[in-house]
Amino acid sequence: MLLLICGLALFLGMHSVHMVAPDWRARQVAALGLMRWKGVFSLVSLAGLVLIVMGFGAARMQPHLLYGPPAWLRHVNALFTLAAFVLVAAAYVPRNHLKASLGHPMLAGVKVWAFGHLLATGMVHDVVLFGPFLLWAVLDFRVSRRRDRVAGTVYPAGSARGDAMALVIGAVAWIAVAVWLHGMLIGVPALA
Repeated sequence: MLLLICGLALFLGMHSVHMVAPDWRARQVAALGLMRWKGVFSLVSLAGLVLIVMGFGAARMQPHLLYGPPAWLRHVNALFTLAAFVLVAAAYVPRNHLKASLGHPMLAGVKVWAFGHLLATGMVHDVVLFGPFLLWAVLDFRVSRRRDRVAGTVYPAGSARGDAMALVIGAVAWIAVAVWLHGMLIGVPALA
């Protein structure tokens, strides 16, 4: 479990620098240059992700039940995860209504993904993984929305084409993960 916690601290910590230390981040970008900063950011994040994967795998070998959710919540989680994939796609598809209204649909997607998994799983290692992701996404979304308001940021208006692209890309990615990748990579079938 310690490996999982260290990985979460590295990964989410690095992704929280802009929230908790924006001036320090700006100084690092100025000193290193944007591309080197992105390189450091990526390496630290990747190290955290590797530790999360290794730590979660190890923690699953010694499961401890915290709560027993009803089986139907697995199906609800599948819907939450589909919505999360569409939200994440909307972060990258230009001119869609989700990006226009939310500003940060990826963070909204992480919130939905983590919340759905907390509903459907009840092991300690699940709560240790998904709980911090949910908390981080909630805080980052609030900070990012506040920063947008202060800066007067306005996102481009959405279009039906952008909405359709976000929906199709998110749904296709969700199908690939739910049908094949989740079971293969995580060891748990997503749609069982």
